[in-house]
Amino acid sequence: MKNAFTRTTALLSTCALLLTACGGGSNTNTNANNSSNNTTNTATNTTATTGTLGAIPIGIAVAQTSNVALLGQEQVAGVKIAEKYFNDKGGINGTPIKLVFQDTAGDEAGTINAYQTLINKDKVVGIVGPTLSQQAFSANPVAERSKVPVIGPSNTANKIPEIGDYIARVSAPVSIVAPNSVKAALKQNPNIKKVAVFYAQNDAFSKSETEIFQKTVKDQGLELVTVQKFQTSDTDFQSQATNAINLKPDLVIISGLAADGGNLVRQLRELGYKGLIVGGNGLNTSNIFPVCKALCDGVLIAQAYSPEQPGEINAAFRKAYTDQYKKEPPQFSAQAFAAVQVYVEALQALDKKSKVSKLQLPQLRTELNKQLLTGKYNTPLGEIGFTPVGEVVQKEFYVAQIKMEKDGSQGKFAFIK
Repeated sequence: MKNAFTRTTALLSTCALLLTACGGGSNTNTNANNSSNNTTNTATNTTATTGTLGAIPIGIAVAQTSNVALLGQEQVAGVKIAEKYFNDKGGINGTPIKLVFQDTAGDEAGTINAYQTLINKDKVVGIVGPTLSQQAFSANPVAERSKVPVIGPSNTANKIPEIGDYIARVSAPVSIVAPNSVKAALKQNPNIKKVAVFYAQNDAFSKSETEIFQKTVKDQGLELVTVQKFQTSDTDFQSQATNAINLKPDLVIISGLAADGGNLVRQLRELGYKGLIVGGNGLNTSNIFPVCKALCDGVLIAQAYSPEQPGEINAAFRKAYTDQYKKEPPQFSAQAFAAVQVYVEALQALDKKSKVSKLQLPQLRTELNKQLLTGKYNTPLGEIGFTPVGEVVQKEFYVAQIKMEKDGSQGKFAFIK
C-alpha cells in the first residue's frame, strides 16, 4: 500500500490495460446472482453510509462465470457464510452488513467493470476481490484512484499490496507458501533429482508462482530438466506432457488454474507418468476432482488454511460450511470469509470511535482503510494482521495431499502433519 508505486513500468502497463478495457471492451459483468445476492436499490448520495440502505454495503468482486468460476464459486460460499455469521452476531454494533455481488468473470475488463459498478453505483465501503492476481493488477488501480479499500482474498502474486495505499490482502504471498509443497515432496521421496515444471504463461499469478517454484527447485539442489508453457484455456496437453515425460522427471510441478491444471494432471497420468506431482494454488480446490477424477490422487498442494485449525471462529465456519456443502471447507472459502471478517471487525472498531452511519462515504472509506491495517484478527486462517503496506501477516501454513476414491467419485485434501 505504498503511496508511491515504484514499479513504474508495471503501472504504465496497467494504465494501458485500463484504457483498452474501458474504451472498447464489452461489459462481462452479468452478475449471475442478481435475484438473491445483489442490492437492487442502491443509495445515490454520499453524505451518509447507511441512512438510505439500512445496511453497510461491502462489495464482492469475484469470478462467478468463466473458467475461473471454479475458484470464485468457493469464494462466494465463504463470504455468504461470513455475512450470515456476523449479522447473526449483531453486524456493526447493531447495523447489518449487506454483501453486494458483481461478477468479474475471468478477465481484466470484467473486473474493471465490476469495480466501477461497486464503487460508483453500489456505493460500497470496500471491496473483497478479485479472484486472480492478473485481474488485481488491472482493476486495483481503479479502487486506488477512488480511495476505496480492497482486500484480496486469493491474490498471491508478488507486489499486489504495493499497487497502492488502499490495497491489502488476506492471502499469503506465493513466495512464503509455495516452497512448502516441494519440501513435502522431498520428504516423501528423498531420491527426487529431476524436476519438470509447467505453468500458464497467460496468467500473472502462475507466472509469479512458477518463478518461486523454479527457485525452490534450484535451492534444493535439484535439476530442472524442462519448463513447459501452456494457456489457461488449453485442454490438450499431449505435446507438453510427452516432452516432459521423455526426460524422465521424478517430480512435476504445475502452476495453472483448476480446469487446465486438472486436465494436465489427468493427461500426465494417462501418458504414463508415475512420479509425484505438486500443484500450485490455482489447483487448490475440490473442483479439480471432477476434472482429473481418480488420477488426481496423490497431488501435493501447499495450504494457507486447514479445517482443523483450532479456534472458535474456525469451528463455527467449518460447521456452517460442512452443514451446507457436506464436505470440508477449502482454502478459497476460508480466505474469503476472513476478508469479510476483517471489514466487519474494522468497522466495529471504527464505529466505536465515531458512528460510521454519520460519516460521509469518502471519509468512511479512508478511515476504514486506516483502521483495518492496525487490527489483529482471529480468523479461520488463525491470527492474522497486516504490515503498513497491506501485506498479510500469517503464522501457520500446511501441505495437503489429494486422496481420491478408486472410482474417482469422491476425494478430499488429506493434511500432512
